[in-house]
Amino acid sequence: MGVLRDAPATQSPALWRPTRQRMAVLSALYERAGFTSTQELHEALEAKGITVGLTTVYRTLHALNRSGQVDVVRDRTGERLYRPRPADGHRHYLVCRDCGSSTAVDADPVERWADNLAETRGFTEVEHTIELTGVCDRCRVGPTAQNPAGQDA
Repeated sequence: MGVLRDAPATQSPALWRPTRQRMAVLSALYERAGFTSTQELHEALEAKGITVGLTTVYRTLHALNRSGQVDVVRDRTGERLYRPRPADGHRHYLVCRDCGSSTAVDADPVERWADNLAETRGFTEVEHTIELTGVCDRCRVGPTAQNPAGQDA
């Protein structure tokens, strides 16, 4: 399981008090494969017999997001999906709109662009969100899904 890092100085210390419920949410998040919604995480906790209110799950995920502990994408309805951020830092993902599978993508050029833009405009503490969605090979309908190269088998 991951460890809650110190909250930024601008965050309230009370936000980070490691309560039983918050630690249960964090643990359940690390047990999930891939991105998960707040509702799915809440249901997983209930299925394990852990009593945590849905509001607590929302607040905990929001706090984890603000502190950089999770990566967040949106599904096709706009709902936020969360997963623990890898130890090597912030990533961007290409997410299938149909099945929700995701793959990390190299976004170094985007990160450099954002940093340079902020610097030239005199901004600091710039945050950004990049949504990359599509339909994966498994979900694509038609003959190209079976044979991506378009060749006869």
